[in-house]
Amino acid sequence: MPQPCDMACAMGKKTNPGHFFEDFELGMELVHAVPRTITAADQSLYIALTGDRSVLHSGASIARAVGLPREPLHELLVFHMVFGKTVNDISLNAVANLGYADVRFLAPVYAGDTLRATSTVIGVKENSSGKTGVVWVRTVGSRMALNASPTGDVPVLEYTRWVMVHKRDQTAPTGRKDVPDLPPVVAPGRLSVPTQLDFGRFPGWASGGARFGDYEVGERIDHIDGMTIEESEHALATRLYQNTAKVHFDAHAMKDSRFGKRLMYGGHVISVCRALSFNGLENAVLTLAFNGGTHANPTFAGDTLYAFSEVLDAQPLPNRDDCGALRLRLVGVKNQNPAHEPLETMVEKDGKRRHHPNVVLDLDQWVLVPR
Repeated sequence: MPQPCDMACAMGKKTNPGHFFEDFELGMELVHAVPRTITAADQSLYIALTGDRSVLHSGASIARAVGLPREPLHELLVFHMVFGKTVNDISLNAVANLGYADVRFLAPVYAGDTLRATSTVIGVKENSSGKTGVVWVRTVGSRMALNASPTGDVPVLEYTRWVMVHKRDQTAPTGRKDVPDLPPVVAPGRLSVPTQLDFGRFPGWASGGARFGDYEVGERIDHIDGMTIEESEHALATRLYQNTAKVHFDAHAMKDSRFGKRLMYGGHVISVCRALSFNGLENAVLTLAFNGGTHANPTFAGDTLYAFSEVLDAQPLPNRDDCGALRLRLVGVKNQNPAHEPLETMVEKDGKRRHHPNVVLDLDQWVLVPR
């Protein structure tokens, strides 16, 4: 399958205009350019941009105490780096990234590891307006072998996402209606927990907070704290991930868009809400999977984010008596603190149940919690 640069060169062009909706075909394979070696500096910058306090990602001594060689890179940092690799080929001409499903974090990544990404198109559907369409892709992020041989790559992340993309010719219907079937949840048996982890030696004072058995299915945790997102933070984060989507970068182009300004990268919203959730989930030490997620409404510079979590399930893990998996619904809310200003997550609008306008993130995830 020809890559964007191949197509551009065949047309006598050197630059990559990105794919439009019509360019995507079922089964199309995309090998994304520019592998990235992630460093400890990237981890520090991620903490600076999000305020994350996850204990295993913050302290090498704590990580070694539970059997890891050093502190792993944050799973969401890995996610964003892999995601950034895919933008040029998938969402350079995006209207917005819409959601995620079947996201699995497969193995720890450490400073010095080099990541690459490949994607396969698994769905294409034209929207009723005729101006845009939705594209579903399955992406695999891998740790590269030292000799750069693909046969030595080790998968560390896989996920499905779907994105709304502009059409090149809005007057020509395509009739495409290929929507993939996606699993509603990552089964607990498919969760990957590093075998070397041993929370029998986990020093509880290092994080504080509740353990696995302290949470009850059905309870809600208001994370209380808020964080105002500045334009500079979002821009720096998006550049860190090498995410070049116009909707985040190009204010001049976005002045004529629906919102008249740049959108904040939804991944940054996930990271900030995950960081806010530390207050009440101090021992959610690793993210194991996303069952599904929706960027329910746009976030802009100057918005203040709050978050709450609902405990959906609590599962033991095979051959592990030192930790368990909590299934959490993480909800991000802008400009309204749900701990003090209650809101209905879903509201009736135009005869349909929709997210409240202040809800910007609705994420179903599995996290690892020591017992």
